Amino acid sequence: MAQRVLILGAAGRDFHNFNVFFRDNSDYEVVAFTATQIPNIDERQYPPELAGELYPDGIPIEPEDDLEALIREHDIDLAVFSYSDVTHEAVMHLGSRAMAAGASYLLLGPRQTMLEASVPVVSICAARTGSGKSQTSRRVAALLADEGLRVAVVRHPMPYGDLVQQAVQRFETMDDLDDEHVTIEEREEYEPHIEAGRIVYAGVDYERILRQAEQEADVIIWDGGNNDFGFYTPDLLIVVVDPHRPDHPLRYHPGEVNVRMADVVLINKVDTASLDDIGAVRETVRQLNPDATLIEAASPIFVDGGAQIQGQRVLVVEDGPTLTHGEMAYGAGWVAAQRYGAAEVIDPRPYAVGSIQETFDKYPTTGAVLPAMGYGDEQTDELAETIRQTPCDLVIIGTPIDLRHLIDIDQPTVRVRYELQEIGAPTLRDVLHRALPVAPATNGTA
Repeated sequence: MAQRVLILGAAGRDFHNFNVFFRDNSDYEVVAFTATQIPNIDERQYPPELAGELYPDGIPIEPEDDLEALIREHDIDLAVFSYSDVTHEAVMHLGSRAMAAGASYLLLGPRQTMLEASVPVVSICAARTGSGKSQTSRRVAALLADEGLRVAVVRHPMPYGDLVQQAVQRFETMDDLDDEHVTIEEREEYEPHIEAGRIVYAGVDYERILRQAEQEADVIIWDGGNNDFGFYTPDLLIVVVDPHRPDHPLRYHPGEVNVRMADVVLINKVDTASLDDIGAVRETVRQLNPDATLIEAASPIFVDGGAQIQGQRVLVVEDGPTLTHGEMAYGAGWVAAQRYGAAEVIDPRPYAVGSIQETFDKYPTTGAVLPAMGYGDEQTDELAETIRQTPCDLVIIGTPIDLRHLIDIDQPTVRVRYELQEIGAPTLRDVLHRALPVAPATNGTA
C-alpha cells in the first residue's frame, strides 16, 4: 500500500519536493500540504493541473498549526519537512510533534531534489536570510555578462497567487511584473536584474522552468531564497554568510547544509561587522567546510540625498524577509540613519495596522524599523497606512526596490542602495574563471 504523506512547507520548497519526488510516484499518496511563514498561503489547493494524474482533485493546503490533527485524521505515515530558515531545534520540535502524533519524519536531500541542467549553473545560496544573496547574484550575473555570456537568472519560488498561472514565469521587462501582479517581495528580487537587462524566471514547476531557461542562456544563475539549498545541481556553489550572526551557520537549517556543500563561502558585510565576529564566522566556516574557498566582501551603502537625514526624526523601512525570517533587528536603512546623523529613529510599532501589527507580534526580534511586507494588495495598503500614521520628518527606504513606485508616501523620502564589493583576493571573477570553462554563444548577446 502507498504510504500516506503530509508535506510541511511554505509555498516553495514543498511544491518542488512534491514535483520531483512524489508527483508520479505511486509508492506514496500525498494527502495534504501544510503551510506556515507566509500569510494567506494556507486553505488553498495545489491544483490538479500541476499535481499530475495521481491527483485528479488536487491536494489541499492546510495550516501547520493543525499538524497533529491532520496526522491522526488522515492516518499519515510520513511527514516531510520542506521549508527553510529555521533553527535545528525548531526542525526537531516539529519532528517530535509529528512522531508523537504517529508519523515518521523525513527530510529530502540534494540528491533526491536537484535537477540536472544542460548548461553550467552557478548557485547562490546562504546560511541565513539577509546575508546578501541578492547582491551577490547581481554581482555574479554582471561578471558573466562582462564575459559575453547570456545569463538567465532562476529565482527560488515565491508562488503566492494563482499556482497554475504561475507555473512558469518569465520576466524581461517591468511591464511583465505589472502583468503578473507580483508582490513587493518578488519585486525586490526581480527588478534589479531586469533593470540590468537580464531575464528572470520563477514559478512552481522548476523542471519546466529549467528546460525553457536552457534555451536562451549560456549560464544559469540559481538565485536562492531564505537559506534553502538549490533546486539545480551546481557547477559552482557560492554560499553567503553574515558575520553579524557568526554562529548561525551552525544553528539553522538548511544553512548548515549549504555551508558544508559550498565551493566558495563569501563572508559579507565586513565593513560593518566587528573583527571578532568576522573571525568567529570564519572559524565556523573552517569547522564546517575546511576545503571551501573564502572570499570577503563589503556591502557599502549609497544614499540619494543623504544630507537630508541629519537632525531629522526618521522612519526606517527595511527589506521584509531580512527582519522576519532572517531575525535581524535592522538593515541598510538603519545603518544610513546612524551614519548620516538622524536625530531619532521613530519606532513604527505603535502605529502599525492590520497584518503589519501581526508581523511585529509574530517576529518580536524586529527592532524599531518597519519591514516592507507586501504579500498582496491588502497588506501593501496596510504598509502604506502604517507609514502614513508614523509621525516622522523623513522616511528612509532601505528596500532593494524603490517603494515610491508602488505606494504613495506623504512624507519626504530618501532611498538607500547597496551593492557587493569584494575585498582583496580571490575575487568572484577568479572563482568563476576557474569553475566555468565556457565560451559565449556566437549568436547570442550578453
